[in-house]
Amino acid sequence: MASAEGHWATCKRSRGRLVISLGDPAGIGAEVTLKALAGPRPAGEEVVLVGCSRWLRHCHERLRQLSDVPLADPAGFRLVDIPLERPITPGISCAAAGAASFAWLTRAVELVVGGDGDALVTAPIAKASWAAAGHAYPGQTERLAELTGAGDAAMLFTAAAPGGNWRFNTLLATTHIPLAEVSLRLGPDLVSRRLDALLAFCRRFAARPRLAVAGLNPHAGEEGQLGREEQDWLIPTLLQWQQRHPEVRLEGPVPPDTCWLEAAAAWRGDAAGADGYLALYHDQGLIPVKLLAFDAAVNTTLGLPFLRTSPDHGTAFGIAGRGVARAESMAAAIRTARELG
Repeated sequence: MASAEGHWATCKRSRGRLVISLGDPAGIGAEVTLKALAGPRPAGEEVVLVGCSRWLRHCHERLRQLSDVPLADPAGFRLVDIPLERPITPGISCAAAGAASFAWLTRAVELVVGGDGDALVTAPIAKASWAAAGHAYPGQTERLAELTGAGDAAMLFTAAAPGGNWRFNTLLATTHIPLAEVSLRLGPDLVSRRLDALLAFCRRFAARPRLAVAGLNPHAGEEGQLGREEQDWLIPTLLQWQQRHPEVRLEGPVPPDTCWLEAAAAWRGDAAGADGYLALYHDQGLIPVKLLAFDAAVNTTLGLPFLRTSPDHGTAFGIAGRGVARAESMAAAIRTARELG
């Protein structure tokens, strides 16, 4: 398993080659990718698209007919062609679409691991389509961990504030699991590992980072009156971690309903936010991220032997094939892969 520090050291050797898996073909992956790649690119950058060439050309032609929004021409990129098994209807989840997006992601990872790419950008997939195709994974993060042998991959969401003076970073301690399982998965070892990963990431932006950890229970347990997790193990874990990292300003457990208030002020440019936030479960972290930075936030996987980013939205089946999808988050994912690589 690659450490967080080893992950970033690997990424720093980037030579400007991005591999993009195009996501669920029934969703908006191709659309947001072609829109995001329409602008100028760094000199010498190579972009490799992994998908079905015939389907991608069809999407390009359809989008040109639907609107005059600038689009990248698929012919301008290297394309690794993995044909669709059968035609796909935009907006309709199905096993064939799940099989395709699964195969495209797998091949994209093989390219990066094999040295044909330096960073991976993934368009959205549909978990239900994967399941229909026989691939039972909570999401792309878990498949990436399996393919690379990274047993401790973690999801971090990052976005540059509009003023450009602060970066909003939120790491999830647990990801795609039922809420009833969160307290069963959490524990001192997991929280300590997640703090190590968050610290390694935030040191890219601050020599002495300030990190905030959300509590699990309302009011962070209120001294055991609203839950015992904080008193029994979370507070002792944070104290021990702080002793090992005296250079870090660690805050928490912070009551979850106020943990991100300072982040909201920092996003507006009215305050200095923490360099990193640790959320203990999926929605606890993703609600503030999507409220503040829906179009700007990027899903970044820590713990892999390469840099992976993804837009912070799903397949948007409801608007797929209509040409109206917004590409800001995909553009941010591509830009983040360039900047952090």
